[in-house]
Amino acid sequence: MFKKVVVSEDFDSINIAVVQALESLYIPEIQYAKYCDDTFLKIKKAQAENDPFELLITDLSYKADHRENKLNSGEELIAAVKKIQPNIKIIVYSIEDKSFRVKSLFESLGIDGYIMKGRNSIPELQKAIQSIYQSNEKILSSELSHVMNDKSLLEIETYDIELLKLLSRGLILDEIANQFKNAHIIPNGTSSIEKRINKLKIYFKANNNVHLIAMAKDLGLV
Repeated sequence: MFKKVVVSEDFDSINIAVVQALESLYIPEIQYAKYCDDTFLKIKKAQAENDPFELLITDLSYKADHRENKLNSGEELIAAVKKIQPNIKIIVYSIEDKSFRVKSLFESLGIDGYIMKGRNSIPELQKAIQSIYQSNEKILSSELSHVMNDKSLLEIETYDIELLKLLSRGLILDEIANQFKNAHIIPNGTSSIEKRINKLKIYFKANNNVHLIAMAKDLGLV
């Protein structure tokens, strides 16, 4: 079984439940943090001391408060951790059920498990931890078993995601073009961007930009 685990979760009640679940698996060292920045610093410190964490369990969404942080979401935390410790095992424990978001965590960020919070999620989390430790198997909550076989989003590219994000912020064509130019994203001409938007509207059967953004949000694209 894993010897050293860190939990990143901003709600005390969930932290306590997860820690208790880990203790029942006889994991000797369990640490937790309420902020992504603090979790990252714990992992970085453990790496520097040659006593790394073997498993990270993290939520995706964190409620904003008075404190400013560099890392504000589970995705940002996972990406930062993977850069300094690529082999760490990662389980996402979240209420999020959007197909694209879940699928991208496996395919883009290389997580090992995704357990959806719910009435019976703690036993499922425990089973996931055991399976990942024993067999390196990728684990997904039963409610989301369809996600990895969902072919409907295969044609959506990173470029489209960035475009949809900027549209959702209310940027017009010229502003999106400038953003893409500054970020060295191509194509970045207004006519090319407009064609891409129209293609997305056809793909999602959206009536207009507002409808397109609403559908993208429903799918967890933005």
